[in-house]
Amino acid sequence: MSATIGGMAGPNRELADFLRRARGQLDPSRAGLPPDGLRPGLYQLLDSLDGEPALVLGRRTEILAANRMARALFADFDRMPPKHRSYARWMFLDEDARALFVDWPDMARAVVESPRFEVGRDPDDSATTALVTELREQSREFDQWWAQHRVHQRTHGSKRLRHPLVGKLTVEYETLALPGDPDTTRYVYTAEPNSPSRRALDPHDPVGLGREPNRAPVESPGDGDGGGSTGGVALRQRVLA
Repeated sequence: MSATIGGMAGPNRELADFLRRARGQLDPSRAGLPPDGLRPGLYQLLDSLDGEPALVLGRRTEILAANRMARALFADFDRMPPKHRSYARWMFLDEDARALFVDWPDMARAVVESPRFEVGRDPDDSATTALVTELREQSREFDQWWAQHRVHQRTHGSKRLRHPLVGKLTVEYETLALPGDPDTTRYVYTAEPNSPSRRALDPHDPVGLGREPNRAPVESPGDGDGGGSTGGVALRQRVLA
């Protein structure tokens, strides 16, 4: 079928593009989209969520977009080489990620299940195969959990973090599918109203993630689990530009 589609020309070009679109293989440049395939309006939507960290991930956990609060909460993915902008790769191969999540084993194991699901959906996808091969070779935990063949798509949940700027906080996340684009998913993170975690996510709070650059970290009371200062955490202090 791919060879037939690739050989179409002239009046059949629109049919060829339709078939590629149906298979999720339409070249974004011909569809008037940027190389990452995301609509400009989606970036504007993410930026409008100023108090809620938000990410857009591709089907191989590639990080396609992140608003400023997501970059402050997790990592500045935009500064990473394009090849390294993978949530799964960051989770397993970056020591900052291991230090950031209080329940790192649980968070990391959930990440393994996403590419496992993708391999089941498209076993011939070379990009997924390359990612899995790299992670199995470089991470003992990934290799161990991958061999267990667990498959599960998590659509919501909570994450407990130990952040170098605001201390311990808990965020809830929801996943939202983008209409017309089954290969991308938006993740939005929120916190309980009037909680220390909510204050940490307030971009205008002087002691939150939106604090001015170079402002010294302060101790945080956490969310009932003995929070406090995390000055000893070997995690880079990321502030908003």
